[in-house]
Amino acid sequence: MGNGIIIIPTFNEIENIERIVRNVFSQRRKFHVLVVDDNSPDGTATRVRTLMAEFPETLFLEERLGKQGLGTAYIHGFKWALKRDYDFIFEMDADFSHNPNDLIRLYNACKRDGADVAIGSRYITGVNVINWPMNRVLMSWLASRYVRFITGMDIQDTTAGYVCYKSEVLRAINLERIQFVGYAFQIEMKFKSHLKGFKIIEVPVIFTDRTRGTSKMSGSIISEAVFGVIKMKLKSLFNRKKF
Repeated sequence: MGNGIIIIPTFNEIENIERIVRNVFSQRRKFHVLVVDDNSPDGTATRVRTLMAEFPETLFLEERLGKQGLGTAYIHGFKWALKRDYDFIFEMDADFSHNPNDLIRLYNACKRDGADVAIGSRYITGVNVINWPMNRVLMSWLASRYVRFITGMDIQDTTAGYVCYKSEVLRAINLERIQFVGYAFQIEMKFKSHLKGFKIIEVPVIFTDRTRGTSKMSGSIISEAVFGVIKMKLKSLFNRKKF
């Protein structure tokens, strides 16, 4: 099918979904969009279906039975995209924290600059975050430092969720063995790409906190990231072949 596809997981994003879809389709480079909706009670999927009539060959929708976690939504989208032979597969939030104008920069990092994984990084050129309270900025920055220390990855923004993968990266990773479902999923995907020797490039972006809708961050998500990283690292040391 198309050369690149943007996977957007949603749960109650009725306030954002139409704007983000139209913004992606307004970019100079043409991408396809796959929305993976977890049975949003606010009608997000219904809004997407309406838009599909306007964009019948470039906008797609996968509906799941309930809220199953960010990681499983992306894995569902990855498998869908790989079956349709997309070359470049993106992760992007629906809430405009990830600027669609940066899509072409991530794409070029993979297409022209030799990256296998391009990360939209908040921390590669300092701290580029808008509208977050200082305690959340500090927590996020320290989390990335902590993950770098434990895993040995030379990545400044290990928890970033704005990413472009070449399809061969996702084919090389055993998606059935991804364990984390929350934001630690982002760390696990980067770590497995790192272990398999893929070239990872960070592209500086400005992250802007959502202005519409409700954040999905929770204490359990943070706990998964903090404690799961050590388990993930130890497992990679003792069971590298299967990891």
